[in-house]
Amino acid sequence: MEHEHNHKIHKHNVEGKNLVYSILLNVVITVAQVVGGILSGSLALISDALHNFSDVLSLLFSYVAHKLSRRKASINQTFGLKRAELIAAFVNAFTLVLVALYLVYEAISRFFHPHEIASDTVIWLALLGIVVNGASVLLLKKDADHNLNMKSAYLHLLTDMMASVAVLVGGLLMKYYQIYWIDSVMTLLIAIYLIVVGADLLQKSTKMLMLFTPEHIDIKEMVREVHKIPGVRKLHHIHVWHLNEEELHLEAHLDCSEDIKMSEFNVILHQLEEVLHEKFGINHVNIQPEFYKEDSKNFIVQD
Repeated sequence: MEHEHNHKIHKHNVEGKNLVYSILLNVVITVAQVVGGILSGSLALISDALHNFSDVLSLLFSYVAHKLSRRKASINQTFGLKRAELIAAFVNAFTLVLVALYLVYEAISRFFHPHEIASDTVIWLALLGIVVNGASVLLLKKDADHNLNMKSAYLHLLTDMMASVAVLVGGLLMKYYQIYWIDSVMTLLIAIYLIVVGADLLQKSTKMLMLFTPEHIDIKEMVREVHKIPGVRKLHHIHVWHLNEEELHLEAHLDCSEDIKMSEFNVILHQLEEVLHEKFGINHVNIQPEFYKEDSKNFIVQD
């Protein structure tokens, strides 16, 4: 059995310190919004604070995962800790949805029992949220263009900034028009957004942790492309999965049309790696060569 590995991952040097700065900034705004929400009586402000706190956890998980994922593989950890960021994403998404459901309950209760809110506090803290989240967005923008983990954090912060804009609008309506029920409406909107974002992240992280075939991979199309390579008879017993957000792995059996030497198989393997990388983004290939071996030739085989 021959195992061949192909690593074609062009990594941007992600600056972990930018995550640290973003974490510190978001801790400041979270504490300020919680205190301000309690003093002003604004549920929308507290809900935005909880949203920011969830992002503090997300950024913290991203930072820890960023560090862990760079640990070298060992005898006991043959993949290293590259899947740490997927576990972090799953935990963060799950807690995000739980927080959002609690906010929905509180918003509905408050809607039927509105009370006066210190709108000035809401306005100033919403402005602070816009500034802080805006600064965090700028810090992570460059890394977000090169790393999916950072892009996720970047998008979280960008939408945080938009949530703060919504809270600001609510604060202005309360100050100048005394529309206090708008606080519950803004809370409900933020909660719905959190559920949508959290559920999507939960679904994606679950699929990766369960080793589902990535959505952009068409197994049948991939097989058709591989079968165009001279010397290939049948690609079968296929597994395709994400190790993490950057690494896409494939392992399969490759039945050759001729009884060739291993040096000749290496030529076929090189062509196969090029096709899989260029057309499907697969950067790690593990192939078992065969010649009319007596086993199942189905694309997918239950082990």
